[in-house]
Amino acid sequence: MLGLSTALMLSAALLYHWVFLKGAREGWPVVSTLVRFVVRDEMEQQDRFMRENLDAMARKVGEMQAKLVQLEALGERVSGLAGLNPAEIRATPGRGGALVSGRPLSMEELKATLADLDELTDHRADVLTVAESRLFDQKVRKSMIPTQHPVSVGHLGSSFGWRIDPFTGRSALHTGLDFQADTGAPIVAASGGVVVTQEVHPAYGNMIEIDHGNGLITRYAHTSRVWVKKGDLVKRGQKIAEVGTTGRSTGPHLHFEVLVDGIPQDPQKFLNAGAGLAEASAQRAARR
Repeated sequence: MLGLSTALMLSAALLYHWVFLKGAREGWPVVSTLVRFVVRDEMEQQDRFMRENLDAMARKVGEMQAKLVQLEALGERVSGLAGLNPAEIRATPGRGGALVSGRPLSMEELKATLADLDELTDHRADVLTVAESRLFDQKVRKSMIPTQHPVSVGHLGSSFGWRIDPFTGRSALHTGLDFQADTGAPIVAASGGVVVTQEVHPAYGNMIEIDHGNGLITRYAHTSRVWVKKGDLVKRGQKIAEVGTTGRSTGPHLHFEVLVDGIPQDPQKFLNAGAGLAEASAQRAARR
């Protein structure tokens, strides 16, 4: 009995299939309508699937375009800190080669490609962010090194080192540089920092000390007039005082010292380094 039922079901299925195919080929109205309905429904599903995927990819492309704009801005900041020309960073490199035909990408392959590109963009953004942070830190540190001449007029008198003291006539260590200049000539900060001392000293006269961080301090002595006070934040090249002859001095000049952890250093080494940096910067600018 079970075998007979199965045989009847298979026969009915085959008959239905044959009738359906015959009706589809010969254009029977009922069958044609059913075929169009099935085909239309399938096409609508495919169309809906494509629209949804295209919308998703459009959003992804929009996100990537926004990231690329951010990367370009970040690249310009990094190149500026590194002293590079941003136009060279943005330039599109030349490309070429023989055309090799390939097959179209499937939807899944296109999604995978976009995902890989998105991950690569994020990675490069992270790298550029770290580079920007480090370059900015280096720039700040360089800006705190006293490399600018504190007096732009006059000439160098006594250098750093041992000399004959003008008052005692004996050998003594001269702990700075003496810049000979007229009374009232402007004195500027050799670097940015905070004024930690502004006082009248028995030997240094009207004296200013600026803390540049990391144990680095510059001292400006024998000034006639002071333009800053303790606690002021000063910038490189800012006028802080005027040349004078106060304190233990034989004539108008600036006594300039550089101290590292309280130990006097030769200021000329710092000023020479500043001249070298300025020359290198000018050469880079000329090449652009």
